[in-house]
Amino acid sequence: MADPMRIRAQASGDKATVRVLMAHEMESGQRKDSAGKLIPAWYINEVSASLNGKVVMTAEWGPSVSKNPFLEFAVKGAKAGDKISISWTDNKGDKRTDEAAVS
Repeated sequence: MADPMRIRAQASGDKATVRVLMAHEMESGQRKDSAGKLIPAWYINEVSASLNGKVVMTAEWGPSVSKNPFLEFAVKGAKAGDKISISWTDNKGDKRTDEAAVS
């Protein structure tokens, strides 16, 4: 399983800014190794975010997203103490979910 995501959510007024750093190799399937063989594609293809259990954002990604992707978005109606949960699934079926409290 992948390393935990780094999630920071900060409230400001009636919204929160959420910043997420995901640990993932994100191979496109187009690079070659030192022996000249193609490295198989391995990338996050679905990301979702929830605020207190309610989905507030979903995204579909492809192989062109960089290694260890960074995601930032704003959520209306979030306040200090609320729980933000981020989940991803990659093209090999691996999954990761982490959460953080809004500060």
